[in-house]
Amino acid sequence: MMLSCREASRLISDAMDRKLSRHEQLSLQFHLLLCRNCRHFRQQMATLRAGIREGRQR
Repeated sequence: MMLSCREASRLISDAMDRKLSRHEQLSLQFHLLLCRNCRHFRQQMATLRAGIREGRQR
């Protein structure tokens, strides 16, 4: 069964704090192949995280 966007966004957020299980990783990757909005959300989260890291290094 495919993840909903809500479940995918939760996993995208979770992946920033912990290592996802193999099942979670595969489910998320499959969802991201099909969902442009969640791919965009993942990119936004990565950009935000990079900005926070950069700000901490100053």
